[in-house]
Amino acid sequence: MSWETFLSAFQGVEAALHSTPQMVFARLGLILLGFLLIYLGKKGVLEAMLMIPMGLGMAVINASVMLFDPLGLHGGLGTLFLEAQAGAGPDNVKNAADLMYIMGIDWLQPIYSFTFSNGLIACFVFMGIGALLDVGFVMARPFLSITLALFAELGTIFTLPLAQLFGYTAKQAAAISVVGGADGPMVLFTSLRLAPELFVPIAVVAYLYLGLAYGGYPYLIKFMVPGKKLQGMPMPADKNAKQFTSGQKMTFAVVACVILCFLLPVAAPLLFCLFLGIVIRESGIKQFQQLLDGPILYGSTMFLGLTLGILCEANTILDPKVLPLLLLGMTSLLLSGIGGLIGGYVCYFFTKGKVNPVIGIAGVSCVPTTAKVAQKIVTKANPSTIIMQYALGANVMGVITTAIIAGVFCSILK
Repeated sequence: MSWETFLSAFQGVEAALHSTPQMVFARLGLILLGFLLIYLGKKGVLEAMLMIPMGLGMAVINASVMLFDPLGLHGGLGTLFLEAQAGAGPDNVKNAADLMYIMGIDWLQPIYSFTFSNGLIACFVFMGIGALLDVGFVMARPFLSITLALFAELGTIFTLPLAQLFGYTAKQAAAISVVGGADGPMVLFTSLRLAPELFVPIAVVAYLYLGLAYGGYPYLIKFMVPGKKLQGMPMPADKNAKQFTSGQKMTFAVVACVILCFLLPVAAPLLFCLFLGIVIRESGIKQFQQLLDGPILYGSTMFLGLTLGILCEANTILDPKVLPLLLLGMTSLLLSGIGGLIGGYVCYFFTKGKVNPVIGIAGVSCVPTTAKVAQKIVTKANPSTIIMQYALGANVMGVITTAIIAGVFCSILK
């Protein structure tokens, strides 16, 4: 570290120790929010694998740069996270890599440098997700799956012009709007490509809201699909649905991967990793599948949540340029949920009551969370109704649709 960098860090730390009362209260609020995320993750209300490390990181980073020093340990640059405040103002931090360097969290710096800054962690997560996906659900009901997935992109489409009204550039607005696709790795990838200066707040907001969606979407379903009779409506057996062999599924994945990467080369890294996971699953190579859907997926998820929590420091979140993201992210996911349920109603009326509209929420591509939410609501209304196979078809198609839209954004705007 050069003398200029050290001096800048020292001045930043000194400024942090003289924070305004408003910033202190903001940090206290984020500490309490971190505790809440941990609690709700433990209770199963939110996605535990992401929310628990994220909540702990959020609480610790804001506690470590608090105004007061009850134990007299803030004597210099020695605390684990004290450097987080160095240059943390909006005029000093230009991108996520600068923020991580300034934060000086040496034990997380390699993880960020080798996996976050180049989008590798998104690719790792997509490999793991692909190893869990069964494309047979999409192949069995392609039109239903595509319809629900397209309607569930309502938030992505409408948030784009809405973000521009808030003063964001076209690239920034596109990166923000992808939050509506509810696909975390795709959000990371798109923001790094189009708006690296907003990568940190977009990533934090996206994953925070994706976790909250698990607890919030059931209320949206109950509001838009009132009555247990409609919620628990059984779907007749699909006599025309075929059972596909692993060879057929593998062929579908290979062909789809090549075509999509040809059409959308900008998004090829994520598309390739997603379909690589699917191909490995269907190929029967158990050793590779266990590697992808075990250590790679869960290890990436843990460090993803932890790093995003550490990045969720008050100065970053409360930057006036960032605050609209909180509203836009919530609006985007809300509109996507509404769009998916509207798609469910369209299929319900088009098939003359053969499709349970609740499965529309599964078009929001948070795999497999939204599919589980749909089945959970239906089971509460009618324990004998099983819609999971239909919901998973929409879920898998939602991932592919979000990747296509993000690829189009990156291709046009890059």
